[in-house]
Amino acid sequence: MGRLKQKGKAGAAKAYMTRSTAVKKLQCSLADFRRLCILKGIFPREPRSRKRANKGSSAPTSFYYAKDIAYLAHEPVLKKLREHKAFAKKLSRALGRGEWSSAKSLEENKPVYRLDHIIKERYPTFVDAVRDIDDALCMIFLFASLPSTAKVAPSLVENCTRLASEWQLYVMHTHALRKIFLSIKGVYYQAEVMDQTVTWLVPYQFTQNIPADVDVRVMLTFLELYQTLLGFVFFKLYTDAGLVYPPPQDVEKDEAGAGVGAFHLQGATTSASSSAPKIKEVEINGKKVSTKDVRQTIKSISTSAPADADVDMPADDSAPMDEDEDFVPHPSTSNPDDAPALPTLKTLAALPQSGSSRLFAPYTFWLSRETSRPIFEFIVRSFGGRLGWPASSGSGSPFDESDESITHVIIDRPLIDRANMSEEEKERRRKRKYIQPQWVVDCINAGKALLEEPYLQGKTLPPHLSPFGEHAGAYDPTIGLTNEDAVMEDEDEEEVVEDEDGGHQEVDGESDEEALRPEEAALKAAATAEDEAALRAAELEAEAAGVDYGTFAKEAKKAKKAKQNKAQGKADGDAEQEMNKMMMSNKQRKLYERMKYSERKRTAERQNLEQKKIAIEKEKKRRVKS
Repeated sequence: MGRLKQKGKAGAAKAYMTRSTAVKKLQCSLADFRRLCILKGIFPREPRSRKRANKGSSAPTSFYYAKDIAYLAHEPVLKKLREHKAFAKKLSRALGRGEWSSAKSLEENKPVYRLDHIIKERYPTFVDAVRDIDDALCMIFLFASLPSTAKVAPSLVENCTRLASEWQLYVMHTHALRKIFLSIKGVYYQAEVMDQTVTWLVPYQFTQNIPADVDVRVMLTFLELYQTLLGFVFFKLYTDAGLVYPPPQDVEKDEAGAGVGAFHLQGATTSASSSAPKIKEVEINGKKVSTKDVRQTIKSISTSAPADADVDMPADDSAPMDEDEDFVPHPSTSNPDDAPALPTLKTLAALPQSGSSRLFAPYTFWLSRETSRPIFEFIVRSFGGRLGWPASSGSGSPFDESDESITHVIIDRPLIDRANMSEEEKERRRKRKYIQPQWVVDCINAGKALLEEPYLQGKTLPPHLSPFGEHAGAYDPTIGLTNEDAVMEDEDEEEVVEDEDGGHQEVDGESDEEALRPEEAALKAAATAEDEAALRAAELEAEAAGVDYGTFAKEAKKAKKAKQNKAQGKADGDAEQEMNKMMMSNKQRKLYERMKYSERKRTAERQNLEQKKIAIEKEKKRRVKS
């Protein structure tokens, strides 16, 4: 006889667990449970049958895997949270009784937990951590721009600002920045680090406020995890690049508003005791030979021109060297290029940089006071350029406005002609290019230095497009109108009136050669005829234009056959789609309908934008003619 199954003891009822049951099993508060789930990466699951998972109840609730909750039960952070709960009770009791010495002792021994083991669990390899720092960087830059409040401590904002500066310093040092997009939300950056693409968002330097409907406690828990993650990642990145981490900070420059310039990158150097080679001596044939002499002899051999020169070297059967003697590298006679080398993290970081990573190396920029210095200092220095700014934008500018090496001035003010300009200022203005900030970003996205003419001060800028790979068939304002749209535009603009002799006269004064010839117009009318009456009218027009009946009939037959093939192909395609939809499941059919709806919506949006562009072009031409 088979084993009887009890209700609620197997299947979905055993595999899933409600949130209230999980909190009761872990013996923690709901806030601590949320914190644990965020730190460990555990999230609610949706069972196939909510009624079976909830043991027959249909009440709305959140479900978790029972294995995930069992995994949380052995978490060291949970133990620390319980200890902190007991500590809070003891501290409140001591304060209530006035036992200040006991309260001070409890505060000094306050339980503190670390997240290092969680980072190692969630990211087994370093590349996994680099691949997952997009959200961490966005959160760090967001909190770095927030004002300190009762919920957001000043030390937290300061630490986020430091981490943001450290990341920008590394990207500038390695020239890893690739793409930039100036959006309404902020500035999107994309860098390539360790062969991984990292994209993050930096808000503009406006006063940021925390909305009332945002739970700051949840965001602070994520931030706690992200700060630990970025600390691990930055240490590894700086160490592989041969830099000291954390980079030293000049407090005076930071207080003066130097920003990233307050940090200094230093190369990692070993101590003198470890770097200095140990000089040891051995006695060979009654003569003392040190390791320094051996290295000098080997160096003289490798640098000598003749290979068969006489060199005073000890014999091969000489006394052996000491076992503790330092290893001396000998020059290899084989070709090292023939042996394939496996890629490592250091070799990936030392890959040759593309030409676009040093795009602004020949240029020197000067920022006007209305442009954002932190944004363009990061951008220009990431691509090898030099940048200066006025004292009102902060301290630390490497040169002033009168520097003769300045080639471009980034300015975002309207063009105003001043009558009292000195000759020196006029000469300086002739030597420099006064461009708007979009030129810098568009050059980076294009991978080359664009012409400055469309971006000069006071001019209407070309459209700024996202470089992050839009969907296929999206509207691109940089592409000109299609041939059909151009023909429609020409036909709409050509206002042709019929003269007394039945001929055609153009109103706009265009030449007769540019107008459509009567024979071509008759053949086109035959191709577009919808019914017999239209076909008969087209035949009469062709006869009046001098087209013989054979040519006209051939053209009409070809157009009719093309229409039939097009209609038949459309009908076959529709029938095939219907047959395919019949073979789909209900879920697949709904998904397919949503995909088709999104496709039709994008097509309609693109066509609408193209029609607007046609209308704008027509209005421009009309104004030029008038």
